[in-house]
Amino acid sequence: MSSTPPGPKGIPVFGASRQYARDPFSFLTAVADAYGDVIHFDLGPLDTYMLTNPADIERVLVSEASKFRKPQFQDQAIGDLLGEGLLMSEGSTWQKQRQLAQPAFDVRRISTMAGMMTNRTETMLSEWHDGDVVDVQLEMTRLTVEIIVDAMFGAELDDERIGLIQENLEPLGSRFEPDPIRFLTPDWVPTRENREYKQSLSVLEDLIWDIVEERRGTEYGQTPASSVSAADSVEEKPMDLLSILLRAYDAGEQTDENLRDELMTMLLAGHDTTALTLTYAWYLLSQHPEAKERLHRELNDVLGGRTPTAEDVRQLEYTERVLNESMRLYPPVYVMFREPKVDVRLGGYRVPEGSAIMLPQWVVHRSERWWDNPLEFDPDRWSPERMADRPRFAYFPFGGGPRHCIGKHLSLLEGRLILGTVAQQYELDYVRDEPFSLRGSLTMHPREPMEMRLRARE
Repeated sequence: MSSTPPGPKGIPVFGASRQYARDPFSFLTAVADAYGDVIHFDLGPLDTYMLTNPADIERVLVSEASKFRKPQFQDQAIGDLLGEGLLMSEGSTWQKQRQLAQPAFDVRRISTMAGMMTNRTETMLSEWHDGDVVDVQLEMTRLTVEIIVDAMFGAELDDERIGLIQENLEPLGSRFEPDPIRFLTPDWVPTRENREYKQSLSVLEDLIWDIVEERRGTEYGQTPASSVSAADSVEEKPMDLLSILLRAYDAGEQTDENLRDELMTMLLAGHDTTALTLTYAWYLLSQHPEAKERLHRELNDVLGGRTPTAEDVRQLEYTERVLNESMRLYPPVYVMFREPKVDVRLGGYRVPEGSAIMLPQWVVHRSERWWDNPLEFDPDRWSPERMADRPRFAYFPFGGGPRHCIGKHLSLLEGRLILGTVAQQYELDYVRDEPFSLRGSLTMHPREPMEMRLRARE
């Protein structure tokens, strides 16, 4: 056993690092099953405390959020990728940037994006054919990249540039898979992984600056036509994120570094979790014919074959339950970290200043303490009567508190519209006999291609 301060039990120091790197999901499940609400172990150089009780998680994220910050090890590991963007910044810098960005994520504005989202989905469907086999993760990634660039950059990218983004996502993700050797290897060491990572980062930065210069040329011009349906009105001042940042830049309130960090954060975080949620939803539906049939019945009853709108999603209750249940079983953000600014007590134990606090969605979302038959895909567990007695933070795919995901409403609307549009035209059947496996990075990805056969619906 590792040497631990008085309080939660520990596990072997070196074993923890190796086990987590080899399979973070099995590791997290095993230690949660073996220990209590607060579990202490070392991940390489990190003195780590994992919390598995929703009440403690709520304290960290909400009621006592001011006592915690983003951990310094994430600043070191992810700083060159996301910089001081919304995901990583702290204190007054974060407050200023969050307040500046908020109008771009206003619920009323997001609702006007519905026509663009379904138009882009139908364009994707026009290239699908009955009987084809597609890698649904790649398809969803391409679609959500197009949507986030349109919604938040006010830009429309051609196929070549969308392909360029997709090609360079994998080296970025691979860099952050849990590997103690990679974690301890300085960035300047010319390993193959470091070279590929830096090259991909450079490609995406160049693409972002190309978009910035194109938008400057239009004086932050009107939102692309694809974003505006006949019922939508074009705002006097475009309120996509890039336009807001450019106006602040011209007023001397933003720097080139601010622009780069916020846009890189939005490009990467703004598409990834939605694409993964949809990927896992298609897989789960393919494995549960009765749930798929109920989804189709709801779409038939509510939409009758027409394209869904922002108003329709309020009636797509089962569609929403499918997405919630997919994020419960396969949370794209499978673990979060915080760092206490002062010594704190959690679960009755002292957690020292500067340690790493792990909040594992993967564990809590699948715990039999909070969920009946937790490994079963059961969208009806999201009915109001079954949700009533559940702890608030037994489910937190978007985090919580003041730093909850700013794109939550965008992601939820996007997910329901894409699921509803696609499922009216196609059923997707997973083609492999064995289940897929998972790999951890900044988010939780399938290790194998998610190949599915398309079956056109009547």
